[in-house]
Amino acid sequence: MSLQAASSIATSALLTTQVQLDLASANIANADTAGYTRKTATQVSLVTGGSSSGTAITGITGNVDRLLLKSLVGATTQLGAATATESYADQLQSLLGSTTDGTGGTGTSLANTIAALETALGQLADTPESDTLKAQAVQAVDAVAAQLRSTSAGIQGLRGDADATIASDVGTVNDDLATIHDLNGAIAQAAARGDPTADLEDQRNTALQDIATKMDVAYYVDGNDQMKVYTSGGQPLLDGQVHELSYAAAATVTADTSYAAGAASSGISAVTVDGTDITGQIRSGDIGALITQRDSVLPAAQDQLDTLAQGLIGALNAAHNQGTAVPAPTSLTGTTTTSASAAFSGSGTVRLAVTDSSGNLVSSGDLDLSAYATVGDLVGAINGISGLSASIDSLGRLTISSTNAADGVSIAGSGDTVGSAGQGFSDWFGLNDLLTGTGASDVAVRADILATPSLMATASLSATGKPATGSQVITSGSSTIATALASAMTGSRTFAAAGSLGLTKTSFADYASDIVSTIAMAAAQASGALTTKTSAQSALAASLSSETGVNVDQEVARLSQLQNIYSGAGQVLATVNKMFDALMSAVSTT
Repeated sequence: MSLQAASSIATSALLTTQVQLDLASANIANADTAGYTRKTATQVSLVTGGSSSGTAITGITGNVDRLLLKSLVGATTQLGAATATESYADQLQSLLGSTTDGTGGTGTSLANTIAALETALGQLADTPESDTLKAQAVQAVDAVAAQLRSTSAGIQGLRGDADATIASDVGTVNDDLATIHDLNGAIAQAAARGDPTADLEDQRNTALQDIATKMDVAYYVDGNDQMKVYTSGGQPLLDGQVHELSYAAAATVTADTSYAAGAASSGISAVTVDGTDITGQIRSGDIGALITQRDSVLPAAQDQLDTLAQGLIGALNAAHNQGTAVPAPTSLTGTTTTSASAAFSGSGTVRLAVTDSSGNLVSSGDLDLSAYATVGDLVGAINGISGLSASIDSLGRLTISSTNAADGVSIAGSGDTVGSAGQGFSDWFGLNDLLTGTGASDVAVRADILATPSLMATASLSATGKPATGSQVITSGSSTIATALASAMTGSRTFAAAGSLGLTKTSFADYASDIVSTIAMAAAQASGALTTKTSAQSALAASLSSETGVNVDQEVARLSQLQNIYSGAGQVLATVNKMFDALMSAVSTT
């Protein structure tokens, strides 16, 4: 071997070792960098004329196990979904309050508030003439209504939060798609130049996993090392170009706001790509879980609350409409919207009485409800009772008033049923409701009763016999209505299927407990699922890291080994140089 060849081999050894040293140093420096994988150089021996002529680096790779990476991407998607689900399940459970206060005392759950209402009405039934107990009962009813409203508002707030987060996540996905697109281009350019692409591939894999936390996607890397990304349903998100997701969060989210595929006026828009609705294709990841919470889980909880609230409204109003305050109110205005020409279908009889401030009868009239074909016919009949006037106001509500401002109006039915649901006369028109509203979002104690609890009806007019004018027909000491209100709360009633709760017959407190326990169970399951998904994702991440991550101890040992190689090559080169010098000296001396 000539000195020139030896010098060339030693120089190539120095150069390739320098590259290896650079790689080892970079591996150590990036050991804690997210997404970084250990880089290795492919070193080959150069042969010229059948003899070794040195070494060369032919490539630098990251050696990522693509099957393991695909498994990790899938696990990351499931973890994203589990994280969002657990968070919302926990927040929903908090909205419903706790069953205990942590010290063995009464908690703040809706069931506890309803139980407090049962107690208040039971005490009022024992002493119906007590204004203090009336005030406490009204306060207890208001507490239940307020908790239903606040819980409903909280549920819609969570839906709004989910909707806004979906919009934010869509922006993140679009940013990551653009990043992968740019990296595809950079990788192609680097490959064309013969430069290593491993670091760029690491960055691309990191962007892919970021997308995976937001939504489930399918992807592959083609023969030109270009990554393609699709929805789970096959809609292209990144092929030769980026197909951005489009989504606009709803301005407001209420119980009436919903998403419906293909319905432009649903209130919540669709996630689209190139005009195609892909909402149904996103089944996992943060976005998938948020769509489920917004459109299924939280509306189901709202349905259960509405079922409870509507039951309370119906039951308490049915009982309250059988009674009257003492003294009776001068005027009663219904809540049902009707008209004079509206068909009327009723049976049984109803007594309408005019009473003075002491509850003594001024005048009365009994009406056979089967005798009237329209609401207008009924209004005419009421106007025929001495001391009363009736009309349909501008809002379509029946109003019955005493013609003497000093007197009041009382109503009592006997076998009276109106409409298909068989409600009593006063209840059907809503002439003396205790609660207003149509569901959990707007249920409330009637404003005048809330302001003046003594207006709560605890007295009742008898519909039997024929009382004499001047006789006392309503008294504040009657427990009939308070008992009916208490019984409405404690008795069993049928609740229609709502959310995950099936058709059932139980009390209000027990139904509220069922809601609370169902949501608590869902929260526990979500917490368990999060633990499982976290373990699975962590295990896969550890496997990938073990296979492609940086072992600092090994890299340090490698540095020591490379240092020896570098030193040896340097010594060879120095020796060759000395030999060159000696040779040149001998030649010059000769």
